[in-house]
Amino acid sequence: MNEMKTIVYVDGFNLYYGAVKGTAYKWLDILKLCQLLLPKNQIIKIKYFTALVTARPSDMDQPNRQQIYLRALRSIRNLEIIYGHFLSHEIMMPLANPAMGGPKYIRVIKTEEKGSDVNIAAHMINDGHIGLYDVAVVLSNDSDLAEPIKIVRQELNLPVGVLNPIPAHPSHELQKYATFMKPIRKKVLSVSQFPERMRDVNGEFHKPPTWT
Repeated sequence: MNEMKTIVYVDGFNLYYGAVKGTAYKWLDILKLCQLLLPKNQIIKIKYFTALVTARPSDMDQPNRQQIYLRALRSIRNLEIIYGHFLSHEIMMPLANPAMGGPKYIRVIKTEEKGSDVNIAAHMINDGHIGLYDVAVVLSNDSDLAEPIKIVRQELNLPVGVLNPIPAHPSHELQKYATFMKPIRKKVLSVSQFPERMRDVNGEFHKPPTWT
């Protein structure tokens, strides 16, 4: 029997904050991860949705590390990177424990990643509509993706799986509409790492030294 043609839609920031931040698994080979979690699927394409970060006073090297990781991802032949963007704006937020007689609110800069959930929804629905896949798989735990999953399942009659980067707190909305949901656990992350040293057309590069 032929394997089901599968496109995986990766919410990069949901994956990072849900599964690898604060771990030694940031140097993640997403194709290897998907092959281990979807052994019966033919993964014809991985679409990785992210946004470019900017340097912050507390972490000036963050953009460099991101670029090195994106360089590693580009070594995956069937992976495409699709960019959203960040929006920063000042808002007033309440203090958790305001001092007696002091201000109850503080002005902060809030930075939000915009576009990934909309981009995932648009690509998944369009790809399904033009018949590019037999199965769609979403790597995210973002409940905002429940509606496009529902549309693909109910209107296009195609299965949609979810790879959940936050196994302890799976989205009930995604569970409601997904054909299946698989957790991404530490063991599979640990065996899905790129080699520490890699080479592409521009030469050799290596895993960021702080990612240990």
